[in-house]
Amino acid sequence: MDEKQTLAASLAAAKNAAANAYAPYSNFTVGAALNCEDGEIIAGCNMENASYGLTTCAERNAFATAIAQGKRNFSSIVIYTPLKKLVAPCGACRQVIAEFLPQDGKVILANDFGESKTWTVADMLPDAFTPAALNEK
Repeated sequence: MDEKQTLAASLAAAKNAAANAYAPYSNFTVGAALNCEDGEIIAGCNMENASYGLTTCAERNAFATAIAQGKRNFSSIVIYTPLKKLVAPCGACRQVIAEFLPQDGKVILANDFGESKTWTVADMLPDAFTPAALNEK
């Protein structure tokens, strides 16, 4: 698949995941599609909890699913919300994204109105604390 086809497939996977989100409290649904370097696309959705602090974001859900499947190498993530405004990942998700995507990996926001925004991980979370920091002595 070329980059345009990959983006279209990722957006479709993220939209499908958002449609399956469990968001009975906020009605704020989010889908994420993680692009693995082997070409597989793994999706996640947000999953709320009555104890709000236990809510899991779509981005972290996608990474957890991928890691459980043995995936470790990722190139980009598409984050979709069915809203007019593009919605950026929360701070916790930015940190998880910085853990698993390379600094030049793409973070793509999208909505139903044909709008999108693309960052690199380095642009999204400059000076991130990453595994490399643990190896520096």
